[in-house]
Amino acid sequence: MTVKDNLNTINELTDKSLARMNALGELNLKAAETMAARQMDTWSMLMEQSMRMFTLATEAKTYGDYYKAQVDFAKEMTERLMAESKTNLKVAGELRDEYRGWYDAAMAEVRNSKDVVRNAVTA
Repeated sequence: MTVKDNLNTINELTDKSLARMNALGELNLKAAETMAARQMDTWSMLMEQSMRMFTLATEAKTYGDYYKAQVDFAKEMTERLMAESKTNLKVAGELRDEYRGWYDAAMAEVRNSKDVVRNAVTA
């Protein structure tokens, strides 16, 4: 193999490595955006519930009414947070699958690159 062929092989492997790193960067960005959006949704829900609690405190006629409303409110909030937690776990699972797919593809390319280098050196 000539020096030019060796340089072409090195350039090809470098391009593939950069493509893998770019794909990982895009995957990381997508994961960060997804999780930030989920956090903002949860934060918005908590702020909304806080406003409801203030309204409840100011509009309750008696302490008994206020207490009953707080219990109902706590039950509703717990159910909503559990639903959010389940959704977050589902999103995390999907992200895990995407990372696993990236990893498997990268390892397949590395194995192929190993063969390309071996062929370049032994030829």
